[in-house]
Amino acid sequence: MMKKLLLLIFVIALFFAYGIYEQVNKKTIKSKRLTCQEKTTTFEKISNKEKIKEAIELLKSQNIEIISDIEYSKIMKSVLINYYSKNELQKEVSEVLSLYFTSNKDSKKKLEIDYYIYENDKEDKGKKNKKAKLYAGYLVFEFKINKKQIYKIQTDYMKQDGSDIKNRIECVFKSFISIK
Repeated sequence: MMKKLLLLIFVIALFFAYGIYEQVNKKTIKSKRLTCQEKTTTFEKISNKEKIKEAIELLKSQNIEIISDIEYSKIMKSVLINYYSKNELQKEVSEVLSLYFTSNKDSKKKLEIDYYIYENDKEDKGKKNKKAKLYAGYLVFEFKINKKQIYKIQTDYMKQDGSDIKNRIECVFKSFISIK
C-alpha cells in the first residue's frame, strides 16, 4: 500500500514538473528564432504550417507574384520620402530574393508576397507611449498561396533615412526560408 502511495505521489509530482517545464519553455509571439530578429522588434506568425514547405519551394523556383507599397508619414513631414522610393524598395527586395532562387520551374501556383513599409508618424497623437516613437518605421511581409496567408512577419527599421531597410528585408526572407 505504501509503495502505491509513493508511486502515485511521484507520478503527480512528475506531472506538475512537466507542466511547469512546458510553461517556462513555451514560445510566445515575441520569441525570436533567429539572431537577426533580435536586432529590432520583430513579430512573426505561421498561419499554415502544412503549406510552408510548398511556399518555400515556390519562392526558390521563382514562382512568385509581388505586391509592394510604401506608406509615408502623413502628419509629420516625411523624412523617408527624401531617401527611399518604391522603386528602391522593389530593387532591394529583388536583390535579396535572387539569393534564394535555385531553379526556374514554371508552376501554375504562385507564392504571393504582399509587403509594405510604414514610416512611423511620430506626430500622430494616437501613439500610446514614448517607445512607439523610437523606431523609424516597420516592414510587413505576407506570404500567401491562393490568397490564403501562410506566413506573416513584421519588423521595425530604426534609421530615418531607411538605410537599414535592406538589412531588415534580408532578415524577413531568412526568417521565412528557415521555417521547418
